[in-house]
Amino acid sequence: MSAPQDGYDPATLTAARARALFRAGTVSPTAGWALGRTQANLIAVPSDWAADVAEFAELNAAPCPVLERTAPGATTSRLAPGADLRTDLPLYRVWENGELVREVPQVGEEWERHDLVSFLIGCSFTFEAALLDAGVPLRHLEQRRNVSMYVTDIACRPAGRLSGPMVVSMRPIPAELVETATAVTARMPEVHGAPVHAGPARELGIADLSRPDFGDPVEIRPGEVPVFWACGVTPQAALIASRPPFAITHAPGHMFVTDARDTDYLRDPAD
Repeated sequence: MSAPQDGYDPATLTAARARALFRAGTVSPTAGWALGRTQANLIAVPSDWAADVAEFAELNAAPCPVLERTAPGATTSRLAPGADLRTDLPLYRVWENGELVREVPQVGEEWERHDLVSFLIGCSFTFEAALLDAGVPLRHLEQRRNVSMYVTDIACRPAGRLSGPMVVSMRPIPAELVETATAVTARMPEVHGAPVHAGPARELGIADLSRPDFGDPVEIRPGEVPVFWACGVTPQAALIASRPPFAITHAPGHMFVTDARDTDYLRDPAD
């Protein structure tokens, strides 16, 4: 689990306490924070791009499962009553014409325009408590690092003006537990579901696992298999490829910690 910081253990915090810390200036990847509470990716775009994002998410449901879409200008979320989308994530990215122009801990000034539509997209951190409960070790938590994320050569289905490659997150899993990890995560399709690939990274167009495009590298030990899940950073790859005039996103691995429970997204295998 994440190491205690300044006298607290991030895993045992309530979601509200975690958000309060981020609002006060704490910056940290959120893997292992407020275990049991759903985490979400954020992308906010001008309202005239919202239909493109919605269609892109619908056509690419594995990397972009939408948990909530806000009204234009809204800065609150039904997933966390009282939270503020402008201040309560640990780190944000601001984009202009597909270029990352700054990475900041709050985006109050940037959100002064009143036409932004926010999409909260499922995050694989949400199924990590279930993996741990099933006895599946998670190396990035053991090493107190952000999860490794990679841009693949898998093209997402384009929608309107949006297109781009799929991004995946990777966790090294003992070979004998890959089937367990697959079964556990398959029951949570709204937070990416089952892996998209297990095995050689080159089959996804990834040249070097030691050099992730986002997040931190993690150790892969003998007897372990790299397992890849679709990742909610995919919309950021689409921003780079499609160059909308403006967007705000979370920084990869620095998620919106909601009040929803992970178990809210647990589905029966027969569903």
